[in-house]
Amino acid sequence: MEDQGVIIVGAGPSGLATAACLSLHSIPYIILEREDCSASIWKKYAYDRLHLHLAKQFCELPHKSIPSSYPTYVSKIQFIQYLDDYTSRFRISPMYQRSVELASYDQVGKKWIVKARKVSNGEIVEYRGRFLVVASGEASNPYTPEVEGLSTFPGEVIHSTQYKNGKAYSDNKHVLVVGSGNSGMEIALDLANYGANISIVVRSPVHILTREMVYVGLIMFKYLRFSMVDWLMVMLSKLVYGDQSKYGITRPTEGPFFMKAAYGKYPIVDIGTCKKIESGEIQVLPAIASIRGNDVLFENGKSHPFDTIIFCTGFKRSTNKWLKGGDYLLNDDGFPKQSIPNHWKGKNGLYCVGLSRRGLYGSNVDAQNIADDIKSLV
Repeated sequence: MEDQGVIIVGAGPSGLATAACLSLHSIPYIILEREDCSASIWKKYAYDRLHLHLAKQFCELPHKSIPSSYPTYVSKIQFIQYLDDYTSRFRISPMYQRSVELASYDQVGKKWIVKARKVSNGEIVEYRGRFLVVASGEASNPYTPEVEGLSTFPGEVIHSTQYKNGKAYSDNKHVLVVGSGNSGMEIALDLANYGANISIVVRSPVHILTREMVYVGLIMFKYLRFSMVDWLMVMLSKLVYGDQSKYGITRPTEGPFFMKAAYGKYPIVDIGTCKKIESGEIQVLPAIASIRGNDVLFENGKSHPFDTIIFCTGFKRSTNKWLKGGDYLLNDDGFPKQSIPNHWKGKNGLYCVGLSRRGLYGSNVDAQNIADDIKSLV
């Protein structure tokens, strides 16, 4: 059993940000990471054309700016380089291939006991620390919903984390993208640009904004009420995109920024998908009812044949499986029970970072709050 000061679970941007802030306070820590690299979502599980959906000033980690030479909307490759430079700058050395199996608080010893399995040989190693930081992120375990008859589908079925680009689908294959979040919309656009025959399932109402609208909205929060910013965003969206219901897309009754804060539902940041939908290059379909072989039956009673199904259906968190005694801080889905700004701090030295549904900006703020709080206690 190894005794540590702070144990951080996860070496994504949130874990790296926390480590950097702790190091500036000269507070010892370790990072346990189940993958073989840091920021694995970006390095191993993101599609090629991915860019940050927000302007770079909203995506910086603490104490290091994104280079001024980078464009406003940073590419996947550039952001990975920024994260690698960040890791080097603060001399962060995560312990890779350490999958946390259990974390519990020892009331007698006043320490967190964390058991991690070495992926290479299955050996269980125990670590002790006065503080525990959950930095395993919003995008933890890929989620694919159960669909009646999916096992009968003879074609390729993948999750968005397995998709890289549309080159393999350029021979007019019929591809169904399930999920109308930003990943689904952008993957559908990428496939259409490669010449595939694309349909996308849009089950629920969604807000569609441009990058510029989102940027203006974030700036407006400094001067206007939340409800007013949302109203302006909806008006701008109607002006730019008009009535999308004729294509199968409807708007929610609640505002885009309210939905993000309340439910974690991000607005669609459109970079060209809507034009493809309006031109007919991408077909919008309702929810799937069932699958029989190559034929997919939809809730409108119509069926269409497909060669490939790509599930862009997000992630689930597994925190509740390994974190014991933290259910007052995180709910069953792994998100904080307390609202901002009290979401990041628990009891007995337990913290969470990057789970506020405010993206990388939220990770930045959480990491600094956690490091400052720990500094006040040591």
